[in-house]
Amino acid sequence: MALEVTLIDHARDPLAKLYGAYRTCYTPKTPREVWSEIGEGRITAAQIREFIQERLKTGHASPLEQVVFWFGLSGVSRSLSHQLVRHRIGISFEQQSQRYVKYKEDRLEYVTPKTWARNGLAAEYDALMAEVTRVYQLALAKGVPAEDARFVLPNATPTNFQIMVNFAELLHIADLRLCWRAQWEIRHMVALMRREVTKAVPELGAYLQPKCGDRRTGYCDEPFQDWERCPIGKRRPHKDQIFELFRKHQAGNLEPLTEEDLRRVEDEGQE
Repeated sequence: MALEVTLIDHARDPLAKLYGAYRTCYTPKTPREVWSEIGEGRITAAQIREFIQERLKTGHASPLEQVVFWFGLSGVSRSLSHQLVRHRIGISFEQQSQRYVKYKEDRLEYVTPKTWARNGLAAEYDALMAEVTRVYQLALAKGVPAEDARFVLPNATPTNFQIMVNFAELLHIADLRLCWRAQWEIRHMVALMRREVTKAVPELGAYLQPKCGDRRTGYCDEPFQDWERCPIGKRRPHKDQIFELFRKHQAGNLEPLTEEDLRRVEDEGQE
């Protein structure tokens, strides 16, 4: 069963929403005044984009929670779903029920990792799924409720979602799930989500990267041996390399801070 991602909808005028949220934090103007400027065209689209890009560089993330996306996800395995629902802040889920939805096909659909075929086990995998199908259908036919018959269903069973997620959480999901170390299925799903956002709002989609991306942390904090194996590892520094540079710098002739220096920091802005 093919994995499918659909961008159902997103917050209307997401860049304007972000501009309004950010601008409210950095101006004495009221939100009504800020939005009057937007609505009357006194702030151009180019100015809005430039302002947002500068704010994103600062790491000020809370306004990103005010931009929301809705996705339809289908053909994902229950194995994937158990990973996805671990994201809990800024995201909500509606998932296909196995209590109320009965699988009545001659053969249950299921997700098949390519590694089974690559290791010569495709026939064994299909045979096991066929037996699961037989037992599941038999249970339903004998009057076992669907909520109990589902106990035999494997992690390979596909499921469907509708999710609502704000952009701050979507960035966090991309940080983790676009990483080479993420499990292949959820990595593929989030990559499709990224493509959908990029088509709809390219200014925001460009920020959906693995955490080592140039618009995220810019370095890898995974185990060093995994960084060495990563297809893009050599294009990003590893945290150990950064720490080593720091240690070399620390071992150098650093000018010590004096009491006068410390007092200058303490007194800054008080005069």
